[in-house]
Amino acid sequence: MSEATATARPTTDTTGSPHLLLVGGGGAMPLSIDVAVEALEQARRRGMRTHVINHADTLEATRPVSERADAVSAVDFEDPAGTARWARNLAGDDPVDVVFGVREIAQQAVAETAQALGLPGNPPEAISRIRTKDACRRALAAAGFRQPAVALCSAEDEAREFLARTTGPWVVKPRDGSDSEGVRKVTASEELVPAIAGLPEPRFPFLVEEFVEGDEYSVEGVFLDGRPQVLAVTQKEKLAPPHFVEIGHVLPAPLDPAAREEIEQTVRAALTALGLRFGLFHVELWRTREGVVLGEVHSRIGGGWIHRMLTHTRPGIELYGLVYDDMAGRAAAPAAGPVGAAASRYFSPPPGRLVSVEGWESVRDHPSVLHADLLVSPGDLIHPYRSGEDRVGVVVVGADTPEAARTLAAELAGSLRWVVEPVPAEPATAPAAAGPQTVTGADRVTVTLESRPLTSSFQISHMAIETVDIVRLRLLDATGSVRGAGEIAADLGYGQNGTDIAAQAEGLARAMAAEDTAYLGDGAVDRLAARLVRAAGDGIGAPARMLVEMAFLDRAARCENVPLWRLLGLPDPGEVNLLHTVPIGQAIPTDGRPLKIKLGGPEDESVLRSLVGARGPLILDVNRGWDSAAWQRLRPLVQALAPAVLEDPVRDPELTAAIRAALPDTTVLLDEDIDSPEGAERAARTAGGANVKLMRFGGLLPALDALTRVRAAGGARMLGCFLEPPRAIAYAAQLAALCDWTDLDGHFWVSDDPAVQRYRLDSSRAGIPGIDYGTVPGLAGDGGRA
Repeated sequence: MSEATATARPTTDTTGSPHLLLVGGGGAMPLSIDVAVEALEQARRRGMRTHVINHADTLEATRPVSERADAVSAVDFEDPAGTARWARNLAGDDPVDVVFGVREIAQQAVAETAQALGLPGNPPEAISRIRTKDACRRALAAAGFRQPAVALCSAEDEAREFLARTTGPWVVKPRDGSDSEGVRKVTASEELVPAIAGLPEPRFPFLVEEFVEGDEYSVEGVFLDGRPQVLAVTQKEKLAPPHFVEIGHVLPAPLDPAAREEIEQTVRAALTALGLRFGLFHVELWRTREGVVLGEVHSRIGGGWIHRMLTHTRPGIELYGLVYDDMAGRAAAPAAGPVGAAASRYFSPPPGRLVSVEGWESVRDHPSVLHADLLVSPGDLIHPYRSGEDRVGVVVVGADTPEAARTLAAELAGSLRWVVEPVPAEPATAPAAAGPQTVTGADRVTVTLESRPLTSSFQISHMAIETVDIVRLRLLDATGSVRGAGEIAADLGYGQNGTDIAAQAEGLARAMAAEDTAYLGDGAVDRLAARLVRAAGDGIGAPARMLVEMAFLDRAARCENVPLWRLLGLPDPGEVNLLHTVPIGQAIPTDGRPLKIKLGGPEDESVLRSLVGARGPLILDVNRGWDSAAWQRLRPLVQALAPAVLEDPVRDPELTAAIRAALPDTTVLLDEDIDSPEGAERAARTAGGANVKLMRFGGLLPALDALTRVRAAGGARMLGCFLEPPRAIAYAAQLAALCDWTDLDGHFWVSDDPAVQRYRLDSSRAGIPGIDYGTVPGLAGDGGRA
């Protein structure tokens, strides 16, 4: 236990005033400093003397906190017993009246110090219980609250045993942690080892628990006279798995009164059952079809700038002042109900080396902005989001309604243009240099990366997508003319990291360009296919292989002066008729066009009822959003609709046979795990067909193999896509004539192209065709984005 006390300059004479000991002060991040400063200022407004204790290096890094305190001391507050002994010595000369802390890591020391001094506080055993996640789960389950199954594991074999006796997906997480660090979703046993390796301390015991499917919320509040008072329910928005980083919040959550009351009652009862009674609280939860499932419980206010959002919607309230007033016996319950709304949105730029950010001043100076932070500068490295530590900035706004606040925060965050340079990884095939480089042979390789916001948010069962990374690869001759070009979009939510893809593709393309004419002339396609199979074995991911395949096939077709589909011996794609994709939460057209309705959300029942009597073919895409109970509940409605296709309905593959039996006139397709020709063939035999997406398979050539195998197995063939740029869509559309269904409208969310029902490919020039919107009869008036 180290100690070095320095006295700050008080602004008034506070001799004999109540004495606040702020344990842990603030952390070095702007959010933590802001919270600690507010806690000190609200104490000063009540005439309290303030003493901050923190680690010596953190005191130095948090000068705005230290400068607002009457005294500061360097104390190792992560030693709770030692902190309590230190505080008893302090109190012998200068009695302490309030022990408080705003940081998660300080709560155990706060509880033990308050107990040692005989002051109000939470029982130390209650704090220990909620900070040990498995212990908190057991306590809540024993008290009758819904909880996912969880296991404390010290080794991989124990985790595998838990996976074998439970129903996935699962979540691997640290036993004690914050900011989603090391938290990772696992959908199959082969993902377990990387998840364990990604833990902050993989040698320490860790948790594996069942993944909970549902909308996520948190409840913010304060204990007054020992009883929990709810101040707000906050809706969370997270990046898609495998990681669970919070990307935004909306306060108050847009909930109907009954749902809000169910959440608040559950949280109040849980806090009481856990033995908590002092300070602030932040409780995380899911709202599922079965009811409220409680998540982590914290004895502090929520992060994510929730404290700013809460005080904006509760004008005049002082969160920390409520605690101080409660201890002084003069706290009054806050007035019911928020005024207006607020939302936060963290920026999500593509990873890489930052070159510039455009539009920051307009965001920062917007009149509705409550707070805005930009934490990176040109030259800084932006990491992929794996925890809250990877965030690079935030905007917090106020508005009249939750929906307006959410929209404004997303629009402001999306208005920033991030220019980054890929940081080359160590590829398995060849070293990747940082920029354009001349290689042996006629071609040199360039790769660029651009973050692009979608034209509108795209919601499916397990994520909302708002931005993608556009990765382009060019093969250039000595004059700088393009000989071959590939272009894809990477979405981090699907595990598609734009920086990693760019680095892998660049290394592979340079190695292949050095082989000069190996992929031109007779037999070029077969040689290219074999080379890409070898690249897969070397660890090059499917999106990078697709990008390289596009550029080299484009080059080969240009050299032969034919459109690519003709070079490959494919039938003329002709007119490409599209399914009209409708993401969750968006209006459903009623004009008879073929619809692909995204399901797997809380409103599935009402959506299905609205489809009764719909004209035109109907495809329902659940993205594995249903469990057994949801399927049984919705089965009569699905049977009544008799859709043409039901895609990826359930998470449990054991239910597939029963679903096929219940829907004899419906084709059941699989999608999520179908990433190889062998997998597509299995899907055709076990389900009835497959949705083939080039980004999953590694390009057009393996996708062609997959479609051939599905047909041979008697299965239905759907040609699908992610949210991709027009060139990648046109590349896939060359296979359209081989398929029963064409789901190739992903570019309508990525580009300004008109959202039409059908288009042709322009094969008038050599290489990869473009999309022709002008030669299909009747296109006028066909538009209208889902």
